[in-house]
Amino acid sequence: MPDAKHILITGGAGFIGSHLIERLLPAGKKIVVIDDCSTGSLENLKPFATHPELTVIQSKVSQCKQLSEIVANAESIYHLAAAVGVELVVSSPIHVLETNLHETEIILEVAAAHGTPILLTSTSEVYGKSQKPAFTEEDDLLIGPPHRGRWSYACSKLMDEFLAMAYAKERSLPVVIARLFNTVGPRQTGRYGMVLPRFIATAKAGQPLKVYEDGRQTRCFCYVQDTVEALTRLQNCPAARSEVFNIGSTEEISILELAQQVIHALNSKSTIEFLPYNQAYAPGFEDMRRRKPVVDKLFKTIDFQPSTSLRRIIELTASAS
Repeated sequence: MPDAKHILITGGAGFIGSHLIERLLPAGKKIVVIDDCSTGSLENLKPFATHPELTVIQSKVSQCKQLSEIVANAESIYHLAAAVGVELVVSSPIHVLETNLHETEIILEVAAAHGTPILLTSTSEVYGKSQKPAFTEEDDLLIGPPHRGRWSYACSKLMDEFLAMAYAKERSLPVVIARLFNTVGPRQTGRYGMVLPRFIATAKAGQPLKVYEDGRQTRCFCYVQDTVEALTRLQNCPAARSEVFNIGSTEEISILELAQQVIHALNSKSTIEFLPYNQAYAPGFEDMRRRKPVVDKLFKTIDFQPSTSLRRIIELTASAS
């Protein structure tokens, strides 16, 4: 275990976590990763595997015997560990709820005991079923009923937020909450339903791209390096403490248009097939038609907002896969 101050990244073997490491190591930071690799992969850390300033502990946060020592010697924590992906949410709701709630509770408790600043990554899913054209951090949240498993992930991450804010208030824990909107880029897997890597892999194979329902539901896709830049700036900004921030692109596109752009960008012979939700998932599956962030607060606080175009994101992601 490093004696000098380090940065702790839970879920560091995941897609975003590995890019965060790639950003921090060249800046001279010592990094400790705790990850059980249930959705992440040590393959993501292969480029840094022998780096002397990186320590990787393969464990759940709650089962890490060195956790208190690691947190006590950490200058800050990025809590990225979570169960993610629509397919995982639908197929394993108990695992999703237990992982997101319990692991966050443990890391917040230990961070508060040592006064270690923590950044909690949340999700745009917490905005739920709201029909607003774009979401601000002060909006009311409209979550679906408990018999719709689709909303278990949103509720678990929202409870993480409430818990973090409670520790900030009662225990004076320095906390920042970042709500991520569809972060994409190299090393992201389509295994759990992430749409862009799934489209790219399918287009490269020349197979039909499956678009759910009419494909007119819209999303905004944020390049992972933009997300990482925002996270690091927020972590180092005292004015961001005890606040919630949207992190995402404001370039909106329908899923059908996304499929068409991927096919065009890869010069693929793939076609597009439309698939009803009740065939893709269990009956009663619900989705949001739009999910666009307002990022004025982010820009005002850290003088940064994501700017990589979707066209460029597709090129960078496709060339790396």
